[in-house]
Amino acid sequence: MPASAPVATGIPHGADHLPSVVVDSYNVELRDKEGFVGDRASNRAFRAILDDWRERLRQVGDDPLGETPSREISKKKLDKLLVEGDPEAAGVIQGAIEDFAQELATVIRRFLRLKGWRDTERIAVGGGLRESRIGELAVGRAAVLLKAAGVDIELAPIGHHPDEAGLIGAAHLAPAWIFSGHDCLVGVDIGGTNIRAGIVLTNQKKTPDLSKPEVWKFDLWRHRDDDPPPSRADAVGRLAAMVSDLVERAERAEHRVAPFIGIGCPGLIGEDGAIQRGGQNLPGNWESSRFNLPVELRRAVPEIGGHETMVVMHNDAVVQGLSEVPAMQDVARWGVLTIGTGLGNARFTNRAALKEERDQFRA
Repeated sequence: MPASAPVATGIPHGADHLPSVVVDSYNVELRDKEGFVGDRASNRAFRAILDDWRERLRQVGDDPLGETPSREISKKKLDKLLVEGDPEAAGVIQGAIEDFAQELATVIRRFLRLKGWRDTERIAVGGGLRESRIGELAVGRAAVLLKAAGVDIELAPIGHHPDEAGLIGAAHLAPAWIFSGHDCLVGVDIGGTNIRAGIVLTNQKKTPDLSKPEVWKFDLWRHRDDDPPPSRADAVGRLAAMVSDLVERAERAEHRVAPFIGIGCPGLIGEDGAIQRGGQNLPGNWESSRFNLPVELRRAVPEIGGHETMVVMHNDAVVQGLSEVPAMQDVARWGVLTIGTGLGNARFTNRAALKEERDQFRA
């Protein structure tokens, strides 16, 4: 099988039409004279804003956050300083939150002008920054700024923990019947800093709408910390080993693992599973015409539970957003922004809402 051949799942990768939603837009790369607009609302941007506040204070006295570079201060530490720290240290962090919220609000307004984002009613905000109190405050402040400016949009932190949302969303990449007779599946979340794989319990018998999934176990590899940096082959091998180990552990625990691996990966994903662009932060060249991750992973893990493995891949922001499908049934059009290495983005329309609109039009 050629490296670029599509995986025989019957489900295209990077699909616009998924079981519950239509993907109206994803991986938008807005630009202005300063570069990518989304970069102004990324984790790096927050650290740069924090650095700017600290530098201004150093020019007139001491930095209340000390000598540690901003990029090395954990989100947990910043949260603690915000609540319990010296008032000036908390003030610096609060100033960074305010400035970042201003940038986030500006970026959201730019997205809402796009055709693919028209009539968006709610945006779920995920990504690594969301798991911290500073991230939640930034989202809340951005929501207030938008409402005060007359922008009718609801912002909410993504419901699941960010470490789990990108795994749980994989359950919405395929029709529910694929998981019939099984109680879990494999989810994979690939990012510019780490790769995570986990076993997702669907709990489908109790909640057929997949509204109560949970991550049973997951493994994490922080590839960005490796020295020397891993190659693409290293990454595929490590991922395959993680998946195989998780499946084995799940089967030992008497879980019935579906022969399905759902992957969220940065970039624009072709129907054949090739990454057309946007994979520049991944280890090695993932945009090569000779590389296809779903094919490589299926070769490495050809069977699960005695059945041929199916692998389906989509953009990581799309997959993280899909974890919100059950919570978004009260709106028709909604989006997701993931604040991480960059700013992931996707906009959805619920298929049930489209059917209702068509029925009303015919009537």
